[in-house]
Amino acid sequence: MDIDLPTAPIHERMGIEIVMASAEKVVGTMPVEGNTQPFGALHGGASVVLAESLGSIGSAIHAGPNASVAGIEINASHHRPAASGEVTGTATPLRLGKTLATWQVEIVDDQDKLVCTARITCAIRPR
Repeated sequence: MDIDLPTAPIHERMGIEIVMASAEKVVGTMPVEGNTQPFGALHGGASVVLAESLGSIGSAIHAGPNASVAGIEINASHHRPAASGEVTGTATPLRLGKTLATWQVEIVDDQDKLVCTARITCAIRPR
């Protein structure tokens, strides 16, 4: 990983691990177990938490230490269920500007099948 990230309580609760992080790409994993809806599949909201985390981290790296970021929009399309193992999210920037950063996040299962596609936009503000 290119930076030291502060501890995020939601990451601990959900088992999210950041594998690599830079302004060009952020990758993280999350277990399906413990993050399911009542019918046993990965909860769509859990996928959105992973996506928002990855996009926000990338935006913060891009913005640098003298700025703060806040997610202002996120959307997600859930393509197929994941019932076991872990999912991996990969965030890549669509646009990195001075005041906004937009990322696409693809989440795949253990078989590399697409589970969710999300897009997150973060506002960048000077501290």
